[in-house]
Amino acid sequence: MTASDHPAALPLFGHDHELALFRKALESGRLHHGWMIHGEAGIGKTRFAFACARLLMHGVDLQSRAGRQISAGTHPNLLLITRRMDEKRKRMRQEIVIDDVRPVQDFLHHTAADGAWRVVIVDAAETLNRNAANALLKLLEEPPNQTVFFLTCPTPSALLPTIRSRCRLLALDTLPLEQTRQVLRHHGRNGAELDTLASQAQGAPGRVLATDQGTDRTARHLADALLETGENADPDALASLLRHDDGFAVLCSLLGEGLANRARDLAGQGKLIEASKAAEAFSSLQALQRETERFNLDKNQAVRQAAAIASAS
Repeated sequence: MTASDHPAALPLFGHDHELALFRKALESGRLHHGWMIHGEAGIGKTRFAFACARLLMHGVDLQSRAGRQISAGTHPNLLLITRRMDEKRKRMRQEIVIDDVRPVQDFLHHTAADGAWRVVIVDAAETLNRNAANALLKLLEEPPNQTVFFLTCPTPSALLPTIRSRCRLLALDTLPLEQTRQVLRHHGRNGAELDTLASQAQGAPGRVLATDQGTDRTARHLADALLETGENADPDALASLLRHDDGFAVLCSLLGEGLANRARDLAGQGKLIEASKAAEAFSSLQALQRETERFNLDKNQAVRQAAAIASAS
């Protein structure tokens, strides 16, 4: 990963109110040690976590020494935990496993210079498997001084209640149209393409950027069909998608995103029973994906199960 590819090098667009809330908490001198940044896929949760890290580590000026180190992912007091490559299968893991979390222990054993803050960002924390989640929980239970954890996820219900209880929740909203357009321009979209993608994004530009090409676009259409009509998806498109190594994972991710959004919308309407049902479906889908990937189960059968889970919610 080059410096320009690192997520910390990407600018944050929008979320000014939420960033001001974090800055106020920092200035109060009573900063909570754990923050759960949640909201729809593609709205900038990871970028927001790095923007908070810049405030803590005096790296807001991108040309400062700290600013350059954060952008490059080389700052000694900053650690990013995320899914990594499975060297045996030569593809990205679908879970954050305990080996990915173990470096946090060593990281926290080293005292930061001059009483500086240490920051751990757990990106896509909903992909933590059980062992990794329990290891992280122990760290959250007894955090060292001057240490802050940021966990990004689509919805708090995606994580263990014990982890949620040790974090301050901070919800990010979708972006207004102009800020959506700013993100898309930053990624080289212009003209008619910019207008089309900005309209499709519905305030989550990262989502359309991820699904704008090939496999991801096919997965988006299939996920929308499965969420709307259950199992009546195009079988040929489904078979084509599953021939790609990451096709099943992308489809599950999009179905999970749809279920999380459904749960949030229903809760906002006061339909708590229906919201709980959608949240349970989200958890069931995650468990299905983990078991399918871990035990190399038949993905065609797994997709039928995923469709049943989505339609039953």
